[in-house]
Amino acid sequence: MNIFTIEHGKAAYWADFAFYGITIVVFAVVLVVGTPQALWPRVSLWAITGVVGWSALEYVVHRFLFHGVQPFRRWHAEHHARPTAFICAPTIVTASVLGVFLFLPAWLMGGAWGACALTLGVLCGYVAYATTHHAIHHWHAKSAWLRRRRRWHFIHHSARPRCCYGVTSGIWDIVCGSTRPEHKSTPG
Repeated sequence: MNIFTIEHGKAAYWADFAFYGITIVVFAVVLVVGTPQALWPRVSLWAITGVVGWSALEYVVHRFLFHGVQPFRRWHAEHHARPTAFICAPTIVTASVLGVFLFLPAWLMGGAWGACALTLGVLCGYVAYATTHHAIHHWHAKSAWLRRRRRWHFIHHSARPRCCYGVTSGIWDIVCGSTRPEHKSTPG
């Protein structure tokens, strides 16, 4: 088994969800049980910053990394060519990137509690993104929100030039001007 492949078997694909789900629970328990009461306002702000930060990060990574920088562009093109295949970044890669570029700098800036809270917020955003993206490609959308997200993402997959990079939200596409002209006011 190659842990660095972008196309996963079902077990490896679902293991990513399990790994991050367990990680979220661990961070949440550590924060709830261990955070000194006086730090709760600051820790809460770090967690909210993580969730909001994920939204912007999702857009930036998808638009500029996955559609602009090799080898990510080539790998992401595989997803566009085969949208129902289990193609995603290997867990070892995403966990390493999050640890080195998120958790460690946050620890240096805000201490252990801040780093745990920020990482928890980002991970919650990431799992929401991964779940939404999976649902868009594999589920029959029953909710109006998911149907809107699905239409938005299918526009992204089919449009030339590319547009509609947001998966969980279209707000950054609106802010950055990357919607199709007829969708300027429909963030989903």
